[in-house]
Amino acid sequence: MMMEEEGVVENSERYRLCVNALKGFMDDAGFSDVVIGLSGGMDSSLVAVMCADALGADRVHGVLMPGPYSTDHSVDDALDLARNLGIRTRTVSIAEPYRAFEAALAEACGGKLSGLAAENTQARCRMVCLMALSNAYGWMLVNTGNKSEAMMGYSTLYGDTAGAFAPIGGLYKTDVFAVARWRNRQAEIAGEVPPIPEHVFVKPPSAELSPDQEDEKSMGIDYPTLDRLLKAHVDRGLDAAALVSEGFDAADVERVLRTVRATAFKRALEPPCPDATFYE
Repeated sequence: MMMEEEGVVENSERYRLCVNALKGFMDDAGFSDVVIGLSGGMDSSLVAVMCADALGADRVHGVLMPGPYSTDHSVDDALDLARNLGIRTRTVSIAEPYRAFEAALAEACGGKLSGLAAENTQARCRMVCLMALSNAYGWMLVNTGNKSEAMMGYSTLYGDTAGAFAPIGGLYKTDVFAVARWRNRQAEIAGEVPPIPEHVFVKPPSAELSPDQEDEKSMGIDYPTLDRLLKAHVDRGLDAAALVSEGFDAADVERVLRTVRATAFKRALEPPCPDATFYE
């Protein structure tokens, strides 16, 4: 029971830290409204809730940007979230601009735009759409990245790394889920509709940039294992030998630490975020 209470307190503190940091950043920068890409996934869902709590629903502008591999359920989840929060949305498909890039780049890319180049081009199409709305209306683009993916470089430079501020950039993926569950529970206690649809909690996380893509399969490690390893290495400072002595698989340790080192250049280009580190 004590462990459960401590977890509730930590999730409450993390949530309020992220919301207050977002509001403070916007006040300092002089923004009143935000624009956010709504993918139907957990990261963008939680950030949207934080934005609505920090600013009010009328100052949060959600954008759905379905692409070639977007699923119907992701669109439905994003719309359900927006309805629960009372935020306005618009849909800007990236299918046509992506096809234009695909055609323009095919010859230069060896005859076909494929693989990582194709996936990242889709993410950058979304960034162009969001920044156009940011510039047109003076809205601040909010980043939806988390710490797990930042440490692994699992993001697209000039794509989903874009944004002025990353409210959950200091939260590991498993903590994102825990904080989201806490926020939904607060709504239930208050007699309100939980803002984040239940389906968002149970479906496999995916960037939906290729057929049947799932984040954990792409990274080769599940989020609970990855986060325990990253917390031990990044937050507690354990090196490879110490991590193996604590029971982590040697191959996982070698691969994750190598990836963390190799993607430092990408983290240098990530937007600022609150430090939400809590030692366990």
